[in-house]
Amino acid sequence: MPANNRPSMLQHLRRNWFAVEAIPMYVIIGGVVTGAAWYTYRLAMGPSVVWTKTNPTPWNTIQPNENIKLAAVNQKFDKSWIRERL
Repeated sequence: MPANNRPSMLQHLRRNWFAVEAIPMYVIIGGVVTGAAWYTYRLAMGPSVVWTKTNPTPWNTIQPNENIKLAAVNQKFDKSWIRERL
């Protein structure tokens, strides 16, 4: 039985962590973490990262007419480079 009508630990946690004022902070932090994870994944899947020993130099398989960039400004490429397998 709580003394002096003090809120329980669960009520205290609910009041502080689920406050309406904290929602923008959670959205921003969630967006930053999601963006960082996506960017790290994107870097890890690039042509200069070697994951297998079957093709130790994947950057040598890129042709001059293939795009490996996320955004190619004012450039026309026939196709984009894709990884066959990890």
